[in-house]
Amino acid sequence: MQTIDAVIERLGAIVEQTKADQSRAGYFAALYKRMTMAVAKGIQQHAFEDADRMIRLDIAFAKRYLDAYDAYQEGNPCSTSWQFAFDGCRRNELIVIQHLLSGINTHINLDLAISAAEISEGTAIDDLEKDFNKINDIIASLIDDVQECLARVWLPMRLLEKIASGKHIPVINFSIDKARTASWSNALLLAGMNTGQKQFYIQQMDAAVLRLGQAIRSPGAFTQLILKGIRATEYSNISRIINLIDTTVVE
Repeated sequence: MQTIDAVIERLGAIVEQTKADQSRAGYFAALYKRMTMAVAKGIQQHAFEDADRMIRLDIAFAKRYLDAYDAYQEGNPCSTSWQFAFDGCRRNELIVIQHLLSGINTHINLDLAISAAEISEGTAIDDLEKDFNKINDIIASLIDDVQECLARVWLPMRLLEKIASGKHIPVINFSIDKARTASWSNALLLAGMNTGQKQFYIQQMDAAVLRLGQAIRSPGAFTQLILKGIRATEYSNISRIINLIDTTVVE
């Protein structure tokens, strides 16, 4: 895959296929498609310090998700954290936000760090920091957009937001800022490692990301009770939810 347009086209195909299959894997795919389109728009508007480098990062970043998605669909091994996220798409009791955060957790905390180190090895990684942060800002803004959309459709989401205010509920308080900080720290470390060191460290990262994914899926008895009420109000038509994530923009 050589261009961002090709990435968007492939993500669009996944979105359409998951709609047809009524697969919850389409929730994250739809969000990721929007994110990639937002990055492409940012590049066109000269929002990044180095457009060519950002194109390389975006393609490398997307490739990790697409390779994991294809491997899972074909029954081949992928990272344990992606395996866990994709397995979760078969879980009927999880709410939409849990599915989205499960994918975001793996993609930021694992894939983004690896991709950044891959395209900016050694000391070159230092020059990437501002653009790295900007891509995370785009992800955060889209999460807010989708959550607002869901809250307008499912009023109990408003209740969950109020209950979560000021409390450490992992499903709602998953912090993009904290994920970005951890991901950047890992990218700095990976950029200075040799191949063997990278392989070992990535395994450790994967295990840590898996534990975060488990917290998102099982945040505790009290929170799960609230989430059960949210889940009862969500649409049963998965393709309708995918379409909402894919198309709805909250001004």
